[in-house]
Amino acid sequence: MTTWKSGVCETNGVRLHYLRTGGARPPVVLLHGLIGSGACWTPVARVLEGECDVVMPDARGHGGSSTPPHGYRYDDHASDVVGLIQGLGLSRPVLMGHSMGGMTAAVVASRRTDLRGLVLVDPTFLSPERQREVHASDVAGQHRRTLASSKAELVAQAQARQPHRSPELLGHLADARLKTRLEAFDVLTPPNPDYRGVVSAIEVPTLLVIGDSPVVTFEMATELRGLNPRVRIEEVQNAGHGLPYDQPERLAEVVAPFLRELV
Repeated sequence: MTTWKSGVCETNGVRLHYLRTGGARPPVVLLHGLIGSGACWTPVARVLEGECDVVMPDARGHGGSSTPPHGYRYDDHASDVVGLIQGLGLSRPVLMGHSMGGMTAAVVASRRTDLRGLVLVDPTFLSPERQREVHASDVAGQHRRTLASSKAELVAQAQARQPHRSPELLGHLADARLKTRLEAFDVLTPPNPDYRGVVSAIEVPTLLVIGDSPVVTFEMATELRGLNPRVRIEEVQNAGHGLPYDQPERLAEVVAPFLRELV
């Protein structure tokens, strides 16, 4: 990763930190989930960088990006992504997002046709009831308590829970967790955008990738494909909601042929 560029893009009054693999290749923007960062895409980006210019921003309130006092809803995140695309002069990029980043990518794609394509990795497409459950849960309180931990403690805990994940990735995930500000959890406030309406409005080729323990069930994915024939579905085995962390190389292998078709 030492050859990757680290930069800052100013848009919508925030400074968005990003990593970029560079090169005269088709651009792909990777959007992380809540408590993640651009660096958490490192194993995926390593596979894709030979054919793509991979851009990995930190969302506002995450990583090296700034933390405004408010503005953490999906419309705000989507506006930041549009600003990043314009600020970096990216021509017809593909957006690829996981979890919160997946919903953000879908919202951007529902409003714009100047993208080359869209990859949704188990996006947070939640029913109104599930949104209320998540918002009422103690997830922000858990994070507040986690912030008292050291990176070494978080890595050790994660190694015990997910021994199949690489030490490098566990380090990135621990760093990202400790750099996620509490304001970022406002994205969990209902209502989320209506995911059915969002998907129905997308006019670019779309790949929906889910694991075998996903937020988006296969039945939901099939329903979305019925709403929009541009949606293609891929399943990755031995991966939960944290698909980019459980099976990063496999995810990249599934995505790469789709990206080649779009060039």
